[in-house]
Amino acid sequence: MALFWRKRKQVQTADDATEEAVVSEEGGDGEAPEGGDDAACAVAEGLSAAAQVVDAEAERERVGEEAATEPASAADLAEGGGGQAGGEERRRGLFARLRRALGRGLGGKLAALLGRRKIDEALLEELETLLISSDLGVDTTLDILDTVRERASRNELADASAIRELIRDHLTTTLEGVEAPLTLAAEPGPAILIVIGVNGSGKTTTIGKLAFRLVRDGKGVVIAAADTYRAAAAEQLVVWGERAECTVVRKEAGADPAAVVFDALAQAKKEGADVVIIDTAGRLHTETNLMEELAKIARVASRQVPDAPHEVLLVLDATTGQNAVQQAELFHRYTGLTGLVLTKLDGTAKGGIVVGITHRLKVPVKLIGIGEGVEDLRDFDAGAFIDALMSS
Repeated sequence: MALFWRKRKQVQTADDATEEAVVSEEGGDGEAPEGGDDAACAVAEGLSAAAQVVDAEAERERVGEEAATEPASAADLAEGGGGQAGGEERRRGLFARLRRALGRGLGGKLAALLGRRKIDEALLEELETLLISSDLGVDTTLDILDTVRERASRNELADASAIRELIRDHLTTTLEGVEAPLTLAAEPGPAILIVIGVNGSGKTTTIGKLAFRLVRDGKGVVIAAADTYRAAAAEQLVVWGERAECTVVRKEAGADPAAVVFDALAQAKKEGADVVIIDTAGRLHTETNLMEELAKIARVASRQVPDAPHEVLLVLDATTGQNAVQQAELFHRYTGLTGLVLTKLDGTAKGGIVVGITHRLKVPVKLIGIGEGVEDLRDFDAGAFIDALMSS
């Protein structure tokens, strides 16, 4: 992926000879490179600092996090899913839950604030506070206020209630302008998805749920457990692999993540798999260069599959608000994200974080998590999301 490489040139300090040793050995077993230049280490320290925001939630990703949901196997769901009508009913139910959660936020607050009030500076100040507190972000808020002032000066807004439709149109344009589906096919295959994110964001669980869904939809999936610094991550993926009935490639704790990826790609070709999902470390030790490791993983993938990686997805916890925006900016600066996954949207009544990040980075949200159930990871639908966000 060209964008990934262009951004990596700013901080790349890889030792190609070391990397060649990793991928040339038959088993793919090599030693992880050590060190890195000062700029790269500074990046790693910045990522580590960002990760501390949600470190208290890291234990949520331990093995057994999803035990309460007790999902059936992929084969069981495929056979007993209730057909097309049942799937449509589940979709309505899922977005109804999202609407109930988000309806307590922006839509309800706008209805209470605007009413039939006169449009004046006092109202606009209150509106500014409301929009920013809903995690829409300063840039989006100022754009909306500028539009309101401009149209009000031309007498195009009858009263304050018309502002609500203006906001809806603005948010819809923002999200639909960058909306894009998840890339799940490549020629030649398999499609390579690298998933990144800090500990506690729901990254490992998201990978498990995505694999489960893809297998249910008839795709062959291999998971690369390349977060070798946290044993619980690999163990959790093994459990998900058993549930999804897909292969999980892992190595001993502390192994070179790129070696895990190399072996996973070899296994995927052997099986004729359609998709390889690569888990990566959420946070590394202070002496390890996270950005260099991600670049090395991408290079190993591209040598095996042209144009890989096909997706670089960042998983973010929606409940962390503006901290999620900061994390997204940092990762995007060095990796060239292709998509975002917003988890725990059922745990926040704001929801505006989706718009704030999209407006700031121009990167599409591709998946959302709205619950702990195995089917609560859904493709992002901008129209449905806006309907839920703006409901009162």
